[in-house]
Amino acid sequence: MNKPLDETLSIKTAERINSKASTPFENAYKAALVTEGSRYVQGFLAFAGKPYRPIEHSWIELGKDSELIIVDPTLPHLNKNPQELWYFSAQSLSAKKLKAVIEESKEDYPEDDPLPIYGDPPYEYYGDVMLGGQDYSAAYQAAEAKCKEINQLNPERN
Repeated sequence: MNKPLDETLSIKTAERINSKASTPFENAYKAALVTEGSRYVQGFLAFAGKPYRPIEHSWIELGKDSELIIVDPTLPHLNKNPQELWYFSAQSLSAKKLKAVIEESKEDYPEDDPLPIYGDPPYEYYGDVMLGGQDYSAAYQAAEAKCKEINQLNPERN
């Protein structure tokens, strides 16, 4: 089930953190730090059209389990109809856990960008890339199936 995307809150959050087009992980990280009760989520985004496959993406979620909403601070830069975006979660971290992982990564691997976070090995392949665990593989496969479905349904828009 696709959780609802709060378009208004996504835009307000994007403005609040001064989000940038090509940095969804950094945008979600900043949003998680300034949004009380949020969870940082990494996964995949599916939509009709190019690149005709899922893209790795990050956002935050707010609310309780049965009433979670998606807040995507990169939404204003996507140039897509918000009702035609599908989010597939691979992993979710509290803001406290996220901050701790980032700090540890910066200390252990100062030359590398700490985002995105892939968790513990063993890693699985999704597409032609090997990153993330089984949850990543499952999220990618679900997003890939959705991309195939929506691109077959709307060939004139591709």
